[in-house]
Amino acid sequence: MAPRNGNQRLGVAAKQVAEHASALTRLEVELAQLELKQKAQSLGLGLGLGAGAAVMALYGLGFLLATAAAALALVVDWWLALLIVTGVLFLVAGIAAALASNRLRNATPPVPEQAIEEAKLTTEAIKH
Repeated sequence: MAPRNGNQRLGVAAKQVAEHASALTRLEVELAQLELKQKAQSLGLGLGLGAGAAVMALYGLGFLLATAAAALALVVDWWLALLIVTGVLFLVAGIAAALASNRLRNATPPVPEQAIEEAKLTTEAIKH
């Protein structure tokens, strides 16, 4: 009866290994989904900030042209105010562009790198 008891223990151990492998696989899939979702959100935010930066730069160009026109037409104090507004718009556009660049860099490539690495490590651990 001792051999039969040993076979039962081996069967239980094999079942536990299979259950753990299944649980690990589910967790790795969940990690991949979360990572892709996070990267997609970052990509969307980066694209939105980039579009906002482009709009601000366009407004900045409009104000720069208005400033030049005001400076040529009338040499008075209000053109200086327009020039200051132009500078502020370009500053805001620069900050938004830097934020967009950072977000886009973090979101690409859109593959679940951590999940893939974990899957490779798990596969290696199971093989050995």
